[in-house]
Amino acid sequence: MFFGKQRFEEFLESPEEISTNILANRLKLLEELGLVDKQPYSNHSRRMNYQLTEKGKSLRPVLKVIAAWGLKHIDNTQIPQNNPSDADRSANKPRASEP
Repeated sequence: MFFGKQRFEEFLESPEEISTNILANRLKLLEELGLVDKQPYSNHSRRMNYQLTEKGKSLRPVLKVIAAWGLKHIDNTQIPQNNPSDADRSANKPRASEP
């Protein structure tokens, strides 16, 4: 969600290739923990937009530090190229697509 994805289908398109049942369970857990809110985005009652709550947004600095650590210490770790974060730049490690 920090990279702009809001819909179930958008999460499914991620390179992690998470299965639908696992994704549904994780989104439900995030909602139960108060990290995510969901709201319908069409007349179809099962189509939802997921957005971070203030509590969820407060995790951003923590996740940026974890991402920076991963970029530095774990081979092939990448930040999505469509929206690089400060963690990507701070780690000073080129992405796989960079020389």
